[in-house]
Amino acid sequence: MKAVGRFMKDIGRNKMMLLMVLPATLWFIFFSYLPMAGMVIAFKEYRYSRDGFLASILESKWVGLQNFKFLFSTNDAYIITRNTVLYNAVFIVLGLALAVLMAIVLSEIVNKRLAKLYQTGMFLPYFLSWVIVGYFAFSFLSVDRGMVNQIFAWLGFDPVSWYTNPAYWPVIIVVVFLWKSVGYNSVVYLAAIMGIDKSLYEAAMIDGANKWQQIRNITIPMLTPLMTILTLLAIGKIFYADFGLFYQVPRDSGSLYPVTNVIDTYVYRGLKTTGEIGMSTAAGLYQSFIGFILVITSNAVVRRFNKDNALF
Repeated sequence: MKAVGRFMKDIGRNKMMLLMVLPATLWFIFFSYLPMAGMVIAFKEYRYSRDGFLASILESKWVGLQNFKFLFSTNDAYIITRNTVLYNAVFIVLGLALAVLMAIVLSEIVNKRLAKLYQTGMFLPYFLSWVIVGYFAFSFLSVDRGMVNQIFAWLGFDPVSWYTNPAYWPVIIVVVFLWKSVGYNSVVYLAAIMGIDKSLYEAAMIDGANKWQQIRNITIPMLTPLMTILTLLAIGKIFYADFGLFYQVPRDSGSLYPVTNVIDTYVYRGLKTTGEIGMSTAAGLYQSFIGFILVITSNAVVRRFNKDNALF
């Protein structure tokens, strides 16, 4: 009874804070936790029922791990897993480095109006849909009227068939992703830099530190905890791929599948062909489970070296 009394007193003492987090808590409960019950579809041969969604789940045949064979029994299993992991690894490393670099550069611009103009320009691509970005890329890479091939023709070079040659697309995919996301990601680091105590820089200047030494010894160390946390969260999604990036930008060209086919696009094509929702659910469960293991493992490694930088 004493424990219950203390619990109620804590609620009364913190009721305003609890009311502030209540909307977010309800959102997570209804849209993140309750839908987790649908994971059972990954182990069933899901079939629609006229009696509703719950009846469809209950009446569908239990097939165990058979749906997971959709991912692992195919010859493409290695390719889609390799592409998903390697692309995301490059996105994490380059995205982190460029976002931090951009935030530092923006923070050093003396003219704040100009800095906000640059920030807005780099922030804008994030809000463009991948359909629009795909058409932007096509306007540059089209064989007949693409800007790049027109420049090649003007210089006397032969046009390049970009959408049938896989060799160029690892670089194109990375460049397009960074162009769209780095500006948005840099905002978080820019806000963190703005929160650093200015007296630290003033003391460093008095000691004779130049700008690079200030960045290396003050800015980067102060950003390290945030960089670590965001990297850990990104590692948890390393088995997820941005569907729009890998489907819309290459225009679903079959010739490019060896370098653009990832788990998400593979599942989509399989779902479109077979209509088996259980297979797509199994793929999502597999991605979530692997992401969970990676977050726990990487967080344990971080805690071993510095507990303050760990996610939990």
